[in-house]
Amino acid sequence: MQKASKEASSINSHLVPSKNQDTELSFQACAEPFYTLESTPMTGYAVFSSPTAVSVSSSKSPFSPQLSHSYASDVHHSSENSSSLNGSFEANDESNLAHSLWLLSNELLGPECGSDYNGSLTDESVQPYCSTRYHRIVEMAPDMDLKHLLIACAEVVSEADIIPFSERRIAASAAETLMDIIQERVSVSGDPLQRLGAYILEALRARLLSSGSLICKKLKCDEPSGPDLMSHMQLIAQICPFYKFAYMAAGAVIGEAMENEKRIHIIDFQIAQGSQWLSFIQAVSRQPDGPPYVRITGVDDSESAHARGGGLEVVGQRLSQLALSCGVPFEFHGAGTSGSDVKLENLNMQHGEALAVNFPYVLHHIPDESVSTSNHRDRLLRLVKSLSPKVMTLVEQESNTNTATFSKRFRETLEYYAAMFECIDAAGLARDEMQRINAEEHCVAKDVVSIIACEGNERMERHEVFGKWRSRLRMAGFSQIGLSPSVTSGVRNMLKEYSPNYALAEADGAVCIRWKNKALVSFSAWR
Repeated sequence: MQKASKEASSINSHLVPSKNQDTELSFQACAEPFYTLESTPMTGYAVFSSPTAVSVSSSKSPFSPQLSHSYASDVHHSSENSSSLNGSFEANDESNLAHSLWLLSNELLGPECGSDYNGSLTDESVQPYCSTRYHRIVEMAPDMDLKHLLIACAEVVSEADIIPFSERRIAASAAETLMDIIQERVSVSGDPLQRLGAYILEALRARLLSSGSLICKKLKCDEPSGPDLMSHMQLIAQICPFYKFAYMAAGAVIGEAMENEKRIHIIDFQIAQGSQWLSFIQAVSRQPDGPPYVRITGVDDSESAHARGGGLEVVGQRLSQLALSCGVPFEFHGAGTSGSDVKLENLNMQHGEALAVNFPYVLHHIPDESVSTSNHRDRLLRLVKSLSPKVMTLVEQESNTNTATFSKRFRETLEYYAAMFECIDAAGLARDEMQRINAEEHCVAKDVVSIIACEGNERMERHEVFGKWRSRLRMAGFSQIGLSPSVTSGVRNMLKEYSPNYALAEADGAVCIRWKNKALVSFSAWR
């Protein structure tokens, strides 16, 4: 076996191509070529240099105008959209970050450039002004810490979308120079921010080149084998409490709602491996009056199918065998379709059953009104409401990356996933541990790339904070259900198995897991 440090170095160089890489990258089973910033020729770019940065040469790739960023207005915007789950600590931290960013924008770029640019200047008048300030950013970059360097680079990339065409080449060249500096500071075997920075850098490269869709396809083509992916997913689930939190809370709430019911139907919109229902089946088998009839409908997703190496019949067989051994009358129905495409006929509804619906980390993948007029997210919620469930459970990330502008989305992603990488680091695995590196790349980093590099239908990660989910659910006709003390105490006891930096917070009828006062995931129940 090769040494982990050597493999880590190899992976890092794969994520951040070297300056000597002049050839087109290709990958198996993908028809489209994937380009990095070093892979295609360009001419006519301004050259920026800094005391510690390699100058951008004319062999760099051309700036390709980004696809239109016509972000739809958030129809759910109201005072309810803000969540109190993060508490005052994070509000102050966010205020400090916003102030730092305001200073960065105005001190380095000036009001005539960037997000405040209103088109009133001509290409000729704005070019020398912005060019001077981009030079200033590049000169100051070596003295910035990594966090602010990433933010500065993202701001320049973002500005390249909206400033006059002649300035785009200058902005792109400045962004590439910043990327050269960043490349020297990031590593997939470094500290949490350095590891996250390695993936953010790749995402920014793709966005600058307008190749977000290609990098997402490349990640898909580079997907590990089913057993390897399963191993990566299990590692993340083992060292972080988020999946255990989702399964434990949903199982407890659904168990309470279904008490004394004789026929139970559970629809799980991300059945995955089905492990979350093993303890539920065991629990109902011990009911004093005998176990109820249990039917589970599982909605599949392509990643889980690949990891388990088979269709939903694999899940059905596993659950059926356990139910048989426990004496629980059981039936499994597989809905082999994505959540966006689910219709009533896929759910195999039957009269006389008490219905429970579970949405674990899945609704943020369903496109909403900002992506398409079809608005599958709200359509699906209305469909579920029409089935009159006794309970519906929702678990989602506490992050606001759906309809935010790119600049805000980037800062949100940086803050959120920096905390996530710290959570993984708290497990104590070695920095050069290949199992951890692979798990981060295939289970966490691909989400970061999707959020930063992709737009429209190609961006799969569209998180919303609890306040926005609450507005959506109320508009769909749902009413929130309070959580019993037994549910929250069970989660608190579970968190004792992990780092003391985790804490459970309760607000607005929901509970969430925090990491150092940063809310990361929330759970709520509805009917």
